[in-house]
Amino acid sequence: MDITAVRQGLAAAAKAVTMPSGVAKLKVFPYVPDAVAAPCFFVAEVDITYDKTFGRGTDELSFTCRVLISAANDRASQRTLDALLSGSGPSSLKQAIEAARGAPGELALGGAADDLRIERVQGYRWYEHAGAEYVGAELVIKVIGDGSS
Repeated sequence: MDITAVRQGLAAAAKAVTMPSGVAKLKVFPYVPDAVAAPCFFVAEVDITYDKTFGRGTDELSFTCRVLISAANDRASQRTLDALLSGSGPSSLKQAIEAARGAPGELALGGAADDLRIERVQGYRWYEHAGAEYVGAELVIKVIGDGSS
């Protein structure tokens, strides 16, 4: 699997969310940005498990992605974050990203992977990024694909 292509596919999928009324458009990055303009989603760390099937058949990538919301109004920011972390609905990152799985028999993320799923949300808390504070959370996304490419 081409890790860069998977990162780009995850970021492209996250762009499909519709932000709650009155909230700025979600800025999306396939990498950890130097500076953040909230609200923001970015693909951060990746853990790689090679050879989930023998002979370089399948690799498994576990991406930690972060969503950060402005700390200007803690209650409103947490409502926005809650909407993004919902399991379904127009603001759901889960729904937007898992829509990139493709139809049955199709590859995920525009051909970059075999399949993906959001495993969990973790770390719902205050984050510091480039000297500023944000309320945010992490999404852990499991991606599987061809280990030989």
